[in-house]
Amino acid sequence: MSTDVLTGWEKGTFTAASITHDTYRRGTGPGIIVVHEIPGITPAVTRFANDLVDAGFTVIMPVLVGTPGKAPSGSYMASSMAKVCISKEFTNMALNQTSPVIAWLRALGRQLNNELVEKGISSKGIGALGMCFSGGFALGMMVDDHLVAPVLSQPSMPFNVSKSRAGDLNLSPDDQIAVARRAEEGCQVLGLRFTGDKLVGDRFESLRKLIGDAFIAIELPSQSKKDHSVLTEQRDEPSVQRVIEFFNEKLK
Repeated sequence: MSTDVLTGWEKGTFTAASITHDTYRRGTGPGIIVVHEIPGITPAVTRFANDLVDAGFTVIMPVLVGTPGKAPSGSYMASSMAKVCISKEFTNMALNQTSPVIAWLRALGRQLNNELVEKGISSKGIGALGMCFSGGFALGMMVDDHLVAPVLSQPSMPFNVSKSRAGDLNLSPDDQIAVARRAEEGCQVLGLRFTGDKLVGDRFESLRKLIGDAFIAIELPSQSKKDHSVLTEQRDEPSVQRVIEFFNEKLK
């Protein structure tokens, strides 16, 4: 285990909706919340977050599971997955439900946005990016008007174990209506995936049905069965730059 990759990041704690998690924060400029994938805040996740910091953003990374700074391994992946599966914060299997942790993330986003507005740093709103099991979380955060740049990288929850779950967006019916309204008002959603990634299921089609042309899809041809993490472990550099471009367009 090593936290050297998090040098320069300020550790904090945030509590809301009866949920408490540690956070790591770095940077200046408009705000972005980056929610890690399984197994946690790995060196590759931190590298991507540092790219956002270097591009001129304030970035907060919540710690939902795992050990910050620890590199992925088979056993580490399994232990983090087990925690996600048993935690009541995540609706891993249920259909048409918004994970309870979304309320916590929305509160974190609200606090960040208010702070940056009060300091005169940003008035346009904030961005959010989720990946893997958290890939759809930015969509749930889009319910709030201050979330103006949602990015979904390989959204994979609820876990794809049936046809119905393969297309589920991890949103309650009311939140689906709110997301559709935001899209009609002009809020675009950027999504990224490898085309052969079975964990993503049919969610890109569901997004097209829900928000139409407001959904911007980046779909990369899979080179191997392991291709999953577009921005981190199987990092695609043009996709990283496209995400930065999207945040620049929406937040600056």
